[in-house]
Amino acid sequence: MKKIFLVLFSMIIIGITSLSADEGMWIPILLEKYTIADMQKKGFKLTAEDIYSINKASLKDAIVIFGGGCTGELVSDQGLLLTNHHCGFGQIQRHSSIEKDYLKNGFWAMSKEEELPNPGLTVKFLVRIEDVTSSILNGVDNSMSQEEKNKIINKNIQSVESKAIEGSDYIASVRPFYYGNEYYLFVYEEFKDVRLVGAPPSSIGKFGGDTDNWMWPRHTGDFSVFRIYAGKNNKPADYSTENVPYKPKKFLNVSIKGVNEDDFTWVLGYPGSTEEYLTSHAMKLISETRNPHKIKLRDERLRIMNAYMENNDTIRIKYASKNYGISNSWKKWDGEIRGLQRLDAINKKMQLEKEFEAWTKTNTQYEGLINQFEDNYKNINPYALATDYWKEAINGIEILDFVADFEKLIELSENKTDTTMILEERNKLIMISSGFYKNYDSRIDNDVFKALLPMYFSGVNKDFYPPVYSLIQSEYNGDFDKYIEKVLQETIFNKPEKLYSILYNYTSQRVGELKNDPVYALYSSFLDVYKNKVSEKYFAISAKNDSLYKIYMNGLREIQPQKKFYPDANFTMRVAYGKVKGYYPRDGVKYLYYTTLDGVIEKDNPAIYDYNVPDKLKDLYTKKDFGVYEKDGSVPICFIATNHTTGGNSGSPVLDAEGNLIGLNFDRAWEGIASDMMYDPDYSRNVTLDIRYVLFIIDKYAGAKHLINEMNLIK
Repeated sequence: MKKIFLVLFSMIIIGITSLSADEGMWIPILLEKYTIADMQKKGFKLTAEDIYSINKASLKDAIVIFGGGCTGELVSDQGLLLTNHHCGFGQIQRHSSIEKDYLKNGFWAMSKEEELPNPGLTVKFLVRIEDVTSSILNGVDNSMSQEEKNKIINKNIQSVESKAIEGSDYIASVRPFYYGNEYYLFVYEEFKDVRLVGAPPSSIGKFGGDTDNWMWPRHTGDFSVFRIYAGKNNKPADYSTENVPYKPKKFLNVSIKGVNEDDFTWVLGYPGSTEEYLTSHAMKLISETRNPHKIKLRDERLRIMNAYMENNDTIRIKYASKNYGISNSWKKWDGEIRGLQRLDAINKKMQLEKEFEAWTKTNTQYEGLINQFEDNYKNINPYALATDYWKEAINGIEILDFVADFEKLIELSENKTDTTMILEERNKLIMISSGFYKNYDSRIDNDVFKALLPMYFSGVNKDFYPPVYSLIQSEYNGDFDKYIEKVLQETIFNKPEKLYSILYNYTSQRVGELKNDPVYALYSSFLDVYKNKVSEKYFAISAKNDSLYKIYMNGLREIQPQKKFYPDANFTMRVAYGKVKGYYPRDGVKYLYYTTLDGVIEKDNPAIYDYNVPDKLKDLYTKKDFGVYEKDGSVPICFIATNHTTGGNSGSPVLDAEGNLIGLNFDRAWEGIASDMMYDPDYSRNVTLDIRYVLFIIDKYAGAKHLINEMNLIK
């Protein structure tokens, strides 16, 4: 009994010490229960209801989901919205051309009439959150199979979502938390008319480029400006010239008081995904197998892409967004590996699991759980690797990824579906094709094709080879380049005029011209392997793991009752809080908590694209024309703090103790990037764009003082 007590005591101590004071992403409706007292103790001046309320306007009403994966915030009573430059990058790119290169030169609407519409771009406001766990788990019991449980849960989710928005234009989403131990309903209002108002040139908004990405110190002016429009009743409406600027329930005051080390800060936004409760087996798979292979595949794509982009402005514009997307994850994965190694994360997890197993001797419902995890991760390894090669190698070849869009049209045609449905799908493909060719260069993709196809075959188990491998060996003597050149010579998918000719004159009788195309046939052969030999097994084992994690999560909470468990991020609204703080990245080096315009000038190098400072910015610096945004003879640019953030928090407001906007979250420091799996208080830092630099660029650089005048500045 004494031994069991000591083990339990040890577990509780681990639970207390492993959750740093600044760690966590908290659901707004649970702030009163878990964190508001601690926030106030550290300097927070507001209440939980000031952040989230359904009875009055609260700070949540100034925050939006921007597009499909970022956060934004309103800063005026006329729907003016700030987010990151990289969040608005796709819209800025789509409006750009050689003649109007907004990526290179920036864009500023000097009146509302000049603001640019963005078809397909939406923002969503959170209306309310509700704990619906009992409703979702109604009818579920432990005697059922997981398949039976899922069927009931999915039916209950549909029912709860439907009832929540009955008689309204709202959107409802029920999301699982703690691996399905709890469920919460989120109701949103979506606005569809969002216009581009302003963006600095990439030499400011993306200053430092891939070289500085994920790094500190940073000098990046990562912001863009949009405006939400509504119908004349202030309700969501499709784009129309008759729409008017949205009048929000709440917008943020903007503070230019600045920040100091140890100041309280907090973040309100939509973190995308974390996996804080993974077992050692999962971390081992990620850090030793999955990430290294994915990095290797993206190395090739970036090497080829960069070589073309450096010497051709047209290609640079076409591939800017793609290049950023590829490099962003590539660098993150590398940082995760290094961070987990430095933290000795796998061994720490193994120690926790060892003590968990000892505890299960008297809690037999959890017995054998760790062994089951070990078996599952051993079994999933080859399927996980094949999944990564399918996504990164096969779908990393643009033309193969493009032909995947034609699968539905081919299926409809072969099934002799109603002509109306076929023509609707045809029309959709014409639009998709237009977008694809606008940002496509066959020379780049051909080189990527030749690099990645053989890498697939050298990277996966032979059980996952499609029949084309035998063809390449027998008819082309194993010469991948020769085979690829033949395929590309014969395909219609890299010849827009031929493809459009088929689509505009399409009938179901022409399905063979698409299905038998050599590129589509190649894609289809890989798809068959993925569907029949990879995905089914991968998702089946993943589902087993999810059901085990649900039990494991319960066990962890039971044996560590004093620990405040925050749920993993799942792109729902969360609060994170911490303090402004520098850090020591390595022996003998200390990073300050802030950077200034001085650092931009120091990095200036016109020969390097990432560091080519605009002449006008250099002129403002030389003249010291900093206005009210000056601090100690320069302009503050960025600062770091201990707030726990991740992807999806891009564009999130960083707020002071009174709830005033002091900056835009846009990145994390590379040394602490493993915080998605294990938070490290010594290194985990969110990187924030100081709002004073945003205002300085809008005011002094762009001359868009009218935008500043819309905001309520706190001086």
